[in-house]
Amino acid sequence: MAMENDALTQINEQTMCLCGRIAAMRTAWTENNLGRRFLECSYYGRPDACDYFKWVDPHFLHPRYKSVINGLLRNANREAVLEKKWKRVVLYHQIVLAVVVLIILVHYVL
Repeated sequence: MAMENDALTQINEQTMCLCGRIAAMRTAWTENNLGRRFLECSYYGRPDACDYFKWVDPHFLHPRYKSVINGLLRNANREAVLEKKWKRVVLYHQIVLAVVVLIILVHYVL
């Protein structure tokens, strides 16, 4: 694994894009290329970026792996949404409780 990382670092450090910058290594998360790494212009998305693009990893994923990874990503996204909703519910209950306590305190103080 260490040799693989060293090789990838060397590829990344030595690969220049078409505009003379060191190409950035990224990971694709599209349905057809899950986890597949590629090099592209480090200025991608900016007006002065070039069109450099090169796959680092071969297209190796078996269709079953793709469906499993997509399912895991959907579950992770679903869990994040549920956690966000849960936090809103907890916050709502905390606010309601604070208002009730405030009303009780005001009622007994007056």
